[in-house]
Amino acid sequence: MFYYLHLLAPDISVLRIFQYITFRTIYAAVTALVISFLLGPYTITMLRRMKAGQPIRLDGPASHYDKKNTPTMGGILILLALIPSTLLWADLSSVYVWVVLFCTAGNGLVGFVDDYKKVSKKDPRGLSGRKKLLFQGIVAAAACLTLTLHPGFDTRLTVPFLKALHPDLGWFYILFGMLVIMGASNAVNLTDGLDGLAIVPVAVTAGTYLLFAYVAGNFKFATYLQIPHVAGVGEIAVFCGALVGASVGFLWYNCHPAQIFMGDVGSLALGGALGSVAVATKQELTLVIVGGLFVFEAVSVMLQTGYFKFTKRRSGQGKRIFRMAPVHHHFEQLGWPETKVTVRFWIIAILLALLSLSTLKLR
Repeated sequence: MFYYLHLLAPDISVLRIFQYITFRTIYAAVTALVISFLLGPYTITMLRRMKAGQPIRLDGPASHYDKKNTPTMGGILILLALIPSTLLWADLSSVYVWVVLFCTAGNGLVGFVDDYKKVSKKDPRGLSGRKKLLFQGIVAAAACLTLTLHPGFDTRLTVPFLKALHPDLGWFYILFGMLVIMGASNAVNLTDGLDGLAIVPVAVTAGTYLLFAYVAGNFKFATYLQIPHVAGVGEIAVFCGALVGASVGFLWYNCHPAQIFMGDVGSLALGGALGSVAVATKQELTLVIVGGLFVFEAVSVMLQTGYFKFTKRRSGQGKRIFRMAPVHHHFEQLGWPETKVTVRFWIIAILLALLSLSTLKLR
């Protein structure tokens, strides 16, 4: 909305600043942060009145039982900060902005239904896995189809560290993009298990893709760095700035000991946001690096489940690779304090982000 103020620049020259993505990205982050600070206490109070306490898995770590009454569904606060901030500061004529907002809100809605079932029925299982994947698939398919049909959008992949390799997936790109978005959404969901554990890597990943979006949308920078130029995708930097601000604002209330949990309405929405940003900026495979922590968490669950089923079929007794999955619980079972696990995972997320940024030059 504020972007269009630059049209008045011939009469009021200072308004010319609103056409610059860097300026609007900064203030989108500030706006989201301020909204989070202002609405945080009211959101926590509202959720407490609704008795939206976090259902605790009986097979989870015993140290988590005292978190039972902590309000969940805090992702509502993130979305209330993220979406309005993006609408205020982004150029709304960009299809990429609407695609990432659609993926964010769509996955957030799936998560809201899941959380509501958990809270209203006091059942940690929530929405069934099949239904969750079905609705996530519909959202991802609509987003990827829109991008594929958009003039100028390239269905070729960018392979990190290899500048000459660009396989063209054609219409199969829709399926690939769906895999990226759905995979990211569920990976963030699995990572969200300790106070502040998921939200900081989300902010780090969003900050990294802020830079990817900016350079991909700038023809000169994209040409110099030999990455795909995607006209108009620079506006996603504004969205990523708002996502960083909303994440930091949420961390204020989510750091240990957490006053609020994001719930599936937050984790699914944030994962969907990161996945759709990766697809739109043509840095799909790079998400495996910058979001490596999320990948590690998701793979740990798949390995644990697969190995348990395999050994149970072979010997009748299921065995485990980790003491508990996702892997952050494994380290808790080893005796690491929750805060130590969280901060060390944050450090890993930052290192992976720096490694992913190096792909801009190492080709």
